[in-house]
Amino acid sequence: MEEQTKQDCTVGELNDYPLGCTFSQSETVFRLFSPKADAVSVVIYENYEDKSGLTLPLQKNEAGIWETIIQDSFIGKWYAYIIDGPKDDPFFMHTSHPVADPWSKHVTSKNHYLQFPKTKISESVDFKWEDEEFTPPQDPRDLVIYETHIKDLVAHPSAKTYVQGVYNDFREAKVGGIAHLKRLGVNAVEFLPLQKFAYFEPPHNTETPEGVKNTWNPYARNYWGYMTSFYCAPETLYASDAALNPDAVTGSTQKAELELKKLVNALHQEGISVIMDVVYNHASHYDLNPLKYTAKDHYFRLDEKGNFLNDSWTGNDINTRARHSRELIVESIKYWMEEFHIDGFRFDLAGLIDWETVDLIKQEAKDINPNVVLIAEPWGQNYTPDGYSNHGWAAWNDRIRNGFKGHNPKESKGLIFGNWDPSYTRYGVENLIRGTLQSGEHGLFQHSGHSVNYLESHDGNTLGDYIRIVLNPEKADKVFEDATQATSLSKNEFRVASFAALSLFVTQGITMIHAGQEWARTKIISDPLGIDPNKGKIDHDSYNKDDETNWLNFNEIQVNKSLFEYYKGLIDLRLQSPALRKATPDEINFKVYDDPLHITFSIDGKSSGDMYDYFVSLNANTEQEHEITLPDTYWEIVVDNKKAGSKTIKSVQKSYTVAPSSGVVLRKLRVSNA
Repeated sequence: MEEQTKQDCTVGELNDYPLGCTFSQSETVFRLFSPKADAVSVVIYENYEDKSGLTLPLQKNEAGIWETIIQDSFIGKWYAYIIDGPKDDPFFMHTSHPVADPWSKHVTSKNHYLQFPKTKISESVDFKWEDEEFTPPQDPRDLVIYETHIKDLVAHPSAKTYVQGVYNDFREAKVGGIAHLKRLGVNAVEFLPLQKFAYFEPPHNTETPEGVKNTWNPYARNYWGYMTSFYCAPETLYASDAALNPDAVTGSTQKAELELKKLVNALHQEGISVIMDVVYNHASHYDLNPLKYTAKDHYFRLDEKGNFLNDSWTGNDINTRARHSRELIVESIKYWMEEFHIDGFRFDLAGLIDWETVDLIKQEAKDINPNVVLIAEPWGQNYTPDGYSNHGWAAWNDRIRNGFKGHNPKESKGLIFGNWDPSYTRYGVENLIRGTLQSGEHGLFQHSGHSVNYLESHDGNTLGDYIRIVLNPEKADKVFEDATQATSLSKNEFRVASFAALSLFVTQGITMIHAGQEWARTKIISDPLGIDPNKGKIDHDSYNKDDETNWLNFNEIQVNKSLFEYYKGLIDLRLQSPALRKATPDEINFKVYDDPLHITFSIDGKSSGDMYDYFVSLNANTEQEHEITLPDTYWEIVVDNKKAGSKTIKSVQKSYTVAPSSGVVLRKLRVSNA
């Protein structure tokens, strides 16, 4: 047998029977795991839209794998499986539609809630990588991560793109995309899901032939992408040949693969790491997801009656303990790293992923790139940030988020509003700043390199809107006629927004901000379709809105330009100041003050290799200023309540007065460097 190209993500030693389609110029092998099926045939189509094609039966082996070997080449053609099985077995899911291969890496589909996906037999696109010299930081604390939906940074006219597809636009935009990341100064981007997902949902309030009635989503869209259909295939809707009109065909070419590779290559050339948000806790629910129709009882967690378990709150939980689920997850991670040069992954609702799979992901990923970034969203079925740290992963630190900001803008005010979470003592807050270490109160992590500190993510209100609602409760239900006008911060809102930013950026660990946080963007429901009764109100869950509710309007930076420059300066300072992100716990010494809302500490820069020592003071009092006493030397102010950066604002000695709801960062050359 001549050397073959793997159409699947190679399963390697984990599986005696490589699944998917393996092919060469003269031979093609199809293998599908479907142990409960009574019969399986593969249909090979000349064109995607063909209703019929060459139909060949597969034979079942003792492992429940169906197989056929054909002495012919079908490169450039499409295929799908016809699967027949027990119609009265609740542990088997039947469909009369052709089913694409779960191991597909090239998928063609229709803009329809069922997608009607077919797998295209094609070799990987020929691409010359130019990022050989790029390597992510060895220490993840050297990252400042920018979380974003890829389209949010290019869809608004203010991004100034050439409208050549989302992948291309992100690479070439004059204002949005990479240009914005460079302007801000971040060194990592975390994209919301890029794996092929179910963008279209069933039509609203109309029962489908499958008996589904969408009563929950009037937009009938999953814009964010947390409904994965194919783990190894890139999303084709972001390619230059894609269209969003109903029933249009996407993915007929390999432009999605090529253009995504070009984007990753371009990001690496700018020194920006690429992290992908991946969803392995559940799967797309209303399309022809192949996991459901090939081996429902294997790939999914079911109850004793064969119903999907739903700890993910999305309809169907993946059984990551099952052999072929685990193989598909692990091998897809390896595929994205090897084929697309992805530097890291954020795992959605990782609490539903078992520990053996967690360990295997780490082992296999680090064999490819020892510096790979693995981040858990550490809830789902379980809340275990400490568990991920114990297994060598980083995790989102919601205790930073909730302690500094609060839980809910209508019910909860955190430290930045001059309030203590009643469950926190002063020592607990000090431990948050040290990295939320297991050795301290409210601790989660073995070391600060496992703590991803954030105040805003794609979920919930933006930080700017959270602040607006806390300070002005009437804004929660106010109808705004103009989103740009709503974005403009009052003096008090700006004060809290800048204080929140400073508090985040002086906390040990990995820093993450969300797109638009740097100018306190608001999410006002745009409703271009005229279907949303909440048009003009602030949105706290915009997962379904592919419109200006989510798209970033870069013109709004000018509205809150001072805050944007403040974030830009904090990013610059943090990346220039190792001690602000990776000092040892005993190098951070807190001062004792009677005022519980006044937090002041010094940082020794020795172990981090910083040329400076630091003195940081955070005054969470909303009305009372606070005078701090400085050690007997001159100190350079690099952050105050108006400016931030790595350059000196002014020098002071003996004392400094910190304004309400603000802070200051001072530094001095270490004695050994003086």
